[in-house]
Amino acid sequence: MKRRDLLKAALAIPFLPGILSGGPATARAAGAMPARLRSRVRPGDPGWPSAADWERLRRDVGGRLLRLESPFAGCGSTAAGAACDEALKHLDNPFYLGDQPALTQTSGWVDAWTSQPSAYAVAAESTADVVAAVNFAREHHLRLVVKGGGHSYQGTSDAPDSLLVWTRHMNDVALHDAFTARGCAGTQALQPAVTLGAGAMWIDAYDAVTTRGGRYVQGGGCTTVGVAGLVQSGGFGSFSKNYGTAAAGLLEAEIVTADGRVRVANACINADLFWAIKGGGGGSLGVVTRLTLRTRELPEFFGGVSGSIKAASGAAYRALIAKVIGFYRDALFNPHWGEQIGFGSDNTVRVDMVFQGLSQAQAEQAWAPLLDWVRARKEYELVKPIQARALPARHMWDAEFFRQHVPGVQVGDDRPGAPRNHVLWAGDQGQVGWFIHGFKSAWLPASLLHEEREAQLVDALFACTRHWGVGLHFNKGLAGAPAAELAAAGNTATNPQVLDAFALAIIAGSGPPAFPGMPGPKPDLARARDRAAAMGKAIHALRRAAPGAGSYVSESDYFEHDWSNSFWGTNYPKLAAVKRKYDPAGLFFVHHGVGSEAWSADGFTRLEGEGA
Repeated sequence: MKRRDLLKAALAIPFLPGILSGGPATARAAGAMPARLRSRVRPGDPGWPSAADWERLRRDVGGRLLRLESPFAGCGSTAAGAACDEALKHLDNPFYLGDQPALTQTSGWVDAWTSQPSAYAVAAESTADVVAAVNFAREHHLRLVVKGGGHSYQGTSDAPDSLLVWTRHMNDVALHDAFTARGCAGTQALQPAVTLGAGAMWIDAYDAVTTRGGRYVQGGGCTTVGVAGLVQSGGFGSFSKNYGTAAAGLLEAEIVTADGRVRVANACINADLFWAIKGGGGGSLGVVTRLTLRTRELPEFFGGVSGSIKAASGAAYRALIAKVIGFYRDALFNPHWGEQIGFGSDNTVRVDMVFQGLSQAQAEQAWAPLLDWVRARKEYELVKPIQARALPARHMWDAEFFRQHVPGVQVGDDRPGAPRNHVLWAGDQGQVGWFIHGFKSAWLPASLLHEEREAQLVDALFACTRHWGVGLHFNKGLAGAPAAELAAAGNTATNPQVLDAFALAIIAGSGPPAFPGMPGPKPDLARARDRAAAMGKAIHALRRAAPGAGSYVSESDYFEHDWSNSFWGTNYPKLAAVKRKYDPAGLFFVHHGVGSEAWSADGFTRLEGEGA
């Protein structure tokens, strides 16, 4: 793991100190913002940059300007056959997909978007590279896209005819024994922390902080997700019920705003921007280049519980749902437990839970009452035995430990010379390259667990499963978390509903990868639309128990109607004000991002009468 000082490259660049927030800016580094951008240009338009313009940008970024083409673009030609074959070979490898600036981790969404490369990409290796790209896009009225991990389900890091700021190579990790944010000396206590470049993945963070450093940082459950994108979206991990959100653990960020300035944002400097970064969504406010997050002491154990129970009839299934909900409320609704229980349309309950701070014996004891109840009734079958397993917390993301002791749970990057610590959970591999048919989510208020409302929740869950299965992700609702974590999460831009939600309900379905140009059968769009319609009926049935429930911005419906209220609730007006302050001309645009209501769906044309 690289641990060099993140500022080393910046200090070697003469003009960078001049564009730091508060200092004098050079004309090119921080040009005047256009008062109101009306439209953006595409290749072939009169205003599209000339070859000489692109060459100037290439020089400004040290040659790291790439002209992009999908590796699948030439699958039918002999000349491009090798690139196509290589891409097909690694289609199930998220590390490979993340290393391709022309690809995304999701191949598309029916009737919404398909993965298409930008016209050009700046493969940024320093903050100065990002500054150059932002200034170039602003000066030439380009559609600008930012990508680190490339995991956005809604395609927010993907847009044809755009300039991509690709931060994949900005992946340094540095540990701090005693960190205080800039400008906060005397008002903020020194604390252990980790600083990560915007292109780092969570496996990079966990390897440095936990496996090697013996501490914990709150991040994402999927190891290949980008650090910066997750933090900006709020950021739930498997153990968020105890440690809160990743955004709430942010101590400081460096961000390049639309005027080309490099700003430090924390609780003491640019505090409004700092708050907005914490859950306001990636790609709307600027390009985050580095982040510093607090780290915590490790518990003695992390662990998991998995298995499945099948009911013999619909009536028995409804009774099982009721039993599981009551069991969760009484035994698992606390900071020890996270992840999910799924209720399938096949009358099966699937358990994929994790725990922290408990021994294996304690976890088994917690589940014993439910298992005794199931075994005592002939209408239920343990299709897969529900079993608990604990491991020393330091080994939770230790690839070598899993290779030796628990093979098959993790999948590694299969390319020659790949880092051995680059692994993902086998259960996440189904999302690699997937083509989404539908995705719905809703935060379920903790009041639904009260005895007087339990039947309402059970009826809604059962009615939902008559159309589609639903997973209750308990770690993505913060009700039941420690008071300090609730307070910290309340000081982020995430929809305040999360504070009183016991779970995020997710209803989703997908098909195999469908990148444009891939050989073989094309997606069955009629079937995909039928499945999407069934998911729509399922979420409608569930929302009867939770009318007005919000959604998590990173895991939500592309077609969400009232998206600003759903994603941010009462925080949206404040977010919109921060957007107007730091990006008044609307340089940054993502689908259903802050300020996107002012633009056409593709982000190229400002709508008449709409503000920034």
